[in-house]
Amino acid sequence: MSTPTTTTNDAVIGGVDTHAGAHVAAALSSTGGVLGTQSFPTTLAGYRQLLAWLRTFGSLDWVGVEGTGSYGAALARHLTEQSVTVVEVGRPNRQLRRRQGKTDVVDAIAAARAGLSGEASATPSGRPAAATRGSTPS
Repeated sequence: MSTPTTTTNDAVIGGVDTHAGAHVAAALSSTGGVLGTQSFPTTLAGYRQLLAWLRTFGSLDWVGVEGTGSYGAALARHLTEQSVTVVEVGRPNRQLRRRQGKTDVVDAIAAARAGLSGEASATPSGRPAAATRGSTPS
């Protein structure tokens, strides 16, 4: 699954809705506009593809990842090892999910926007402080 993509030279924010078999990523501009969405397998090759895909949109600022203690743990670790700032994101707001419907794409976009709005600012637990950010992404 994918949406049309737009290339930009601005800072890019990533958001990932994680699952056992596939992760759905969203690339957003620094103002919250959706640049594209794409699904990737939960393998090392898939993590590499996801990161490369996010970087096609511009300079990657940080990535909001759901489930860094479960389905997203390996992805968060991979991103951190690649010097990408990872922000732990909780489940999307239930009221928002009722209004917009529950889809993986909507959740991936919400993961990125949670950091932009200041709703998510936690570093993934068990990650070195030097490799992750402990304050609200800017």
